Amino acid sequence: MDSTHTATVRWQLGADDFLKRRYGRAHTWTFDGGAVVPASSSPHVVPLPMSDAAAVDPEEAYVAALSSCHMLWFLDFASRAGWVVESYEDEAEGRMGRDAQGREIVERVVLRPRTRFQAGRAPDAATLGALHHEAHAACFLANSVRTAITCEPGFA
Repeated sequence: MDSTHTATVRWQLGADDFLKRRYGRAHTWTFDGGAVVPASSSPHVVPLPMSDAAAVDPEEAYVAALSSCHMLWFLDFASRAGWVVESYEDEAEGRMGRDAQGREIVERVVLRPRTRFQAGRAPDAATLGALHHEAHAACFLANSVRTAITCEPGFA
């Protein structure tokens, strides 16, 4: 399966002082389907007002992308196994840290999916765990990164 995925990232200097590093980090991400997402540096990295706290920062997007990829595979495997998933919600969290060279990295992502199945027809905890393990093993993004990814599934 060869495919190409694109995003256009746009930023423009306003009246800010670029050389003194006092410039806004707000920008946009535009995707091939037309979605435009307001983006910015994280206020944890670059203080307000140079960051836009209401925008998505790259670290949040990274965590969301890993969570979304995992969910899509989970739904596929649950469907193939005959389980009817009625809802899925994940309050995923990424933790920053430093690697062996002292560089700041997203060192860990914890997925906390809560899944509700059709009434009277839910898998047991072991089967739920196996479905999440299978989803993690298949996720393109999880297979592409060095970040430790932990899944702590539960029922809704």
